[in-house]
Amino acid sequence: MRYILALTAAGAALALPAGANAAAFVNGSFESGVAPGTYTTVAGGDSSSITGWTATGNSVDYIGSYWQAQDGGRSIDLNGNAQGGIEQTFDTVAGTLYNVTFWLAGNTDGAPVTKSVLVGATGNAGQLFTFDSSSFDKTNMGWAQYTYNFVAQGASTTLSFGSQDAGAYGAALDNVSLLTGGGVPEPATWGLMILGFGGIGAVMRRRRDARASIA
Repeated sequence: MRYILALTAAGAALALPAGANAAAFVNGSFESGVAPGTYTTVAGGDSSSITGWTATGNSVDYIGSYWQAQDGGRSIDLNGNAQGGIEQTFDTVAGTLYNVTFWLAGNTDGAPVTKSVLVGATGNAGQLFTFDSSSFDKTNMGWAQYTYNFVAQGASTTLSFGSQDAGAYGAALDNVSLLTGGGVPEPATWGLMILGFGGIGAVMRRRRDARASIA
């Protein structure tokens, strides 16, 4: 029985996808980066001002003290001078399901009242999320949590948040987190599992043969 348990444990360990407990994803609450002061506008293509993230589209506003963050002291307005977004590329395991949670609010300084954000990941369909900012202000942003799921298509994935609103008053984004959610096994993983089960079967056959010889 000890041999069977050992083989089972070894097979299970081999079958677990690398990085099953976490992904190489950083700065989900935007606390690391240049000091934004009240706020600072980050132009599209800038990959150094907000650690780990690249601004896309026209620009985003990197918010400091301008309004209440959901987590820590910083957040993002996905519209800087005009429609923008942010994205981050990180290591993933192909075939693994990932769960992205994030918080949205809205810049209440101007229209539209309902802010729209398209969230996407490499090789996966994007999903549109909206936030109604009509009842809130800078001291009470009304942050709400949302979830987006994707299955990694390769060894790296780009996660993106893109404003769908024109103008300078977009959705606010904060506290993005990434967890694995029990992915679809890769072909290599299935192979390791089959090898493990084959080893268990071989041990059981040898033990039966040994008992038959003694009898």
